[in-house]
Amino acid sequence: MSLPKIAEARELSDEKLAEEIIAVKKQLFQLRLQKATRQLQKPHLFKHARHRLAQLLTVEGERKISASESKAE
Repeated sequence: MSLPKIAEARELSDEKLAEEIIAVKKQLFQLRLQKATRQLQKPHLFKHARHRLAQLLTVEGERKISASESKAE
């Protein structure tokens, strides 16, 4: 399983982006819970989820910056 590409995140609408961020945060919570109860089978999913969350938050930040710059003009 390869890491997700940021181009996929940039194609999402604002609503889908927000939903995806929430979904990945829930996934990370579930992974931490599984780790704490020693039920985690695939520890590499932490890396994938954190990477995806970083991508989504980066795209969200880029959109906020571009929106504020367009309002300033």
